[in-house]
Amino acid sequence: MRLFIYIIIFFAFFDLFAQLPIMSTYAMTLGASPFIAGLAVGMYSLSNTFGNIISGIFSDRKGPFAILVIGLLSTSMTLFAYSAIDGPYSLLAVRFLHGLAAGLTVPAAFTYLANRTESAKRGKGAALSGAFVGLAAILGPAYGAIYTSRNDVPQTMVLTGTIILLIGIAAFFTLRQSAIKKDKVVKEAAPFMDILKNRGLLRSFSGAFFLMFSQGVLAYMLPLKVEGLGLDSQLSGLLLSTFGISAILVFLLPVNRIFDAAKPIYTLIAGFAAMGLSLFFLSTASVELLLYASMCTYGLGFALLFPSINSILIDSTNPVSRGRAYGYFYAFFSIGVVAGSSVTGAFALSPDQGFIVSGSLLLLVALLNVMTFNKK
Repeated sequence: MRLFIYIIIFFAFFDLFAQLPIMSTYAMTLGASPFIAGLAVGMYSLSNTFGNIISGIFSDRKGPFAILVIGLLSTSMTLFAYSAIDGPYSLLAVRFLHGLAAGLTVPAAFTYLANRTESAKRGKGAALSGAFVGLAAILGPAYGAIYTSRNDVPQTMVLTGTIILLIGIAAFFTLRQSAIKKDKVVKEAAPFMDILKNRGLLRSFSGAFFLMFSQGVLAYMLPLKVEGLGLDSQLSGLLLSTFGISAILVFLLPVNRIFDAAKPIYTLIAGFAAMGLSLFFLSTASVELLLYASMCTYGLGFALLFPSINSILIDSTNPVSRGRAYGYFYAFFSIGVVAGSSVTGAFALSPDQGFIVSGSLLLLVALLNVMTFNKK
């Protein structure tokens, strides 16, 4: 059963990552201006944030099963809708619906998984889910770029939609047999400010935001860094894959026992520190070997941080409130990506400056966690 949830998580993120190399150019082929093309890319993340929050609220009220199935089936329908796009504005509409529907799936899947994981094994469980996310990050862009080059964007989306539709149908028949009967139903979601008073959730949410902030900076600045060094443009894709592979190795090798043996606050601090230092190292790197070393270190930091923020979230919630927590958690994920790329772009930073700013923020967050983790 847990393996099936991991598969759902993989394809939810696969759908996300498969869009990255194709959406901006697709918008341009429809006659979109650069502004509309950028809006089409960002529209998914914007509506995805709302989907995350809605998913969290209803996962607590009704249990994650229903919202998970609805998310999968509605996502597949929006992917089929790409075939009906006839211009940039219909693309914006479909992108909004796609992000909203896809936002329902991930918090519900992680809530479902967390509610079925023993407390003593929640760190290793988070590491395994991180491995599936990392695998999607490697395979998704390659699939999107290669399949689209041989066909077109609507056909790529239809194939992805067909797979997710089949998974949604399988989820309906498979997961309903083990759906948890909730002892308590939440009538009202807790105010957001009340949730922020929970120190553990604040660590988890800030971890999600700054993790994806750095990802947004990387996605925007790394190709520019590679181009500025006069290296092959394909190197940026290989570097991102290197980061993903190094993270997956940590997630899957026996070293993943550290996530249950050590307090998650320690691995969180180590993860932030490793990622921050790797970005400083990346800003000074000028040859391929050093670029690869930087991304390996970044992948190590990612591998330490992702299970940690998941474990802290689980420790700071109970099954009654966990859905809302995951909804806000992945909303911060979506916001972080947009903030990372837009802030560095708005200030017209060079790639090296962008890496230094992002690295400084990660090290600052690590320091803040060091200074406050003994306080309850």
